[in-house]
Amino acid sequence: MMAIDFEELVALCDEELQHREYCSDYYNRIMVSWNTLRLWMKSNNLTEFNEEVGNRYCDETFRTHLMPHKPPASFREKLRAIRMLISYQKHGDFEFRCPSVEYVFEGIIGSEALNYLDYCKSELVLAKKTIENKRLYLYNFCRYLNSNDLCVDDLTIDITESFFKSMNYTLASRHNAARNISLFLKYMYDNGCSYRDCSIFILPDNYKKSCKLPTTYEEAEIRELINSVERASAIGKRDYLILLLATEYGWRAKDITKFSFNDIDWDKNVIRFNQHKTDVPVDFPLLASVGNAIIDYLKYARPDSDAAEIIVSMENANKGKPLSSPTIHSVVTKYMKRAGIKNWQKKKHGPHAMRHSLATNLLKKNVTMPIISTVMGHQRTETTSVYISVDYDKLKQCALPMPMLHSPFYSKEGNYGKI
Repeated sequence: MMAIDFEELVALCDEELQHREYCSDYYNRIMVSWNTLRLWMKSNNLTEFNEEVGNRYCDETFRTHLMPHKPPASFREKLRAIRMLISYQKHGDFEFRCPSVEYVFEGIIGSEALNYLDYCKSELVLAKKTIENKRLYLYNFCRYLNSNDLCVDDLTIDITESFFKSMNYTLASRHNAARNISLFLKYMYDNGCSYRDCSIFILPDNYKKSCKLPTTYEEAEIRELINSVERASAIGKRDYLILLLATEYGWRAKDITKFSFNDIDWDKNVIRFNQHKTDVPVDFPLLASVGNAIIDYLKYARPDSDAAEIIVSMENANKGKPLSSPTIHSVVTKYMKRAGIKNWQKKKHGPHAMRHSLATNLLKKNVTMPIISTVMGHQRTETTSVYISVDYDKLKQCALPMPMLHSPFYSKEGNYGKI
């Protein structure tokens, strides 16, 4: 059982911070926040810490225990410091990000939403991430109905469209929300919780994921990213290997976390495995830079572990265990910031952006689509085309000369149109 004594918990978290090699300035600011909490607990005659105590302190001190939208950096750090204690006590690890909302499902519609989520978990056996996405969309939908004193059988097209408008969703989020809410409403009807199938009031949309241009980075920016890694430390050696796998091979986060010793044929200098997402077999040449990074990591940085995966956690709580996909994203983000890549915060900046960039930069070097498809592990070149952004230089080469126009419609003096 995790420590409930405040001083014992702080000591464990302090050790974890030092092990993760946080910079001294950030570490000291966390210590100041914990000391402020310590004084508050003494004034309230408290020696034991839990989530309720932490939330109470935040509510009294910050007027909230949830992360608001775009808070000042100083506030974000102070709240983060308290959430570190809470999450480490509950899960033995620091949470990926501070929660910005509490999913409290109220009323009859809320109870049905919780029943549906339990059904998704126990009967449909959906992935945890999928269920969490459903929880978010259903929470917003239930809250909207409750705040307007509506029940499911009151729904109309106007009401559902009003809900979507109030949420100000992006096209992608609206598409996902509509699908999840529609499935929930269908579930309610099938289980006798509503008089009619209200899923018919969720209008279909024409959203297509492939209609958006992907985020890409120039080769020079990728080099700056790689060069920003301080490779003398153990964490630096690990992060350097992660970035090489993401940028040189375009691997997805899950493939990086699943990368195992059995995937490497050292005699033939080949990496061979089945992609986690598609189960498509792929072969990659074992580049010298990647091979040297693997050896450097294994000899001087990798914790003792029986895990089949090559890259494992270095955190005390999970030392030697395989990494999670969000960790790969946070590693790329960390060095985007450190390298000072222009406008990185306004663009996608995870490992998938590196995948898009590899495909696009190969195209700029006149590599053919079939070869790029092979590198990406795609079975069809149509799939690869989604990963490639517009090459404007080559597009200009396709421009045709404009013929002389004699129609009055396009002339300055024409009656039908004026320039």
